[in-house]
Amino acid sequence: MRWGLIPSWASDTTIGSKLINARAETLTQRAAFKNAFRNRRCLVVADGFYEWQKQNGTKTPLLIQLKSERPFGFAGLYETWTSPSGESVSTCTIITTEPNEIVRPIHDRMPVILPKGVEDLWLDSSIEDHRRLLDLLLPYPAVEMEAYAVSPLVNSVKNDSIACVEPAGIIPQQSRLF
Repeated sequence: MRWGLIPSWASDTTIGSKLINARAETLTQRAAFKNAFRNRRCLVVADGFYEWQKQNGTKTPLLIQLKSERPFGFAGLYETWTSPSGESVSTCTIITTEPNEIVRPIHDRMPVILPKGVEDLWLDSSIEDHRRLLDLLLPYPAVEMEAYAVSPLVNSVKNDSIACVEPAGIIPQQSRLF
């Protein structure tokens, strides 16, 4: 799937670059997300995500992950857009919510990470009680997460290396957590 939701009613693909994230608080109100929230929910599987922390005029990339280092599912939405020439393009977006205590010093939003026990509920297209689904879109428990500085190599998609997830420099365990 291509990241950046293109609603079925869009006239072209350019809207997708503006819809890489969907705010949990406005899913039922924004035309771009309403139908996908009702009918096309998905999991975007990851084992971490990056945010950049601004300090003293510099931006430090941080990897945020579960302490267990296990993969998880972001709450997502998907659409299939059909171009005027008939080409189908499958796209998705990640839902964000307010940050937990780990992410708050770094960014004002965080992706919704769904706990293992509710993933099936999120994916169940027969659920009509959208309040029940909205209640799942909470910050993930901070006690189960960690964040640490990584190499600025992550600033370029050309860099596909283990160095992008290793702690930057020698960082004592206590200072790795934010």
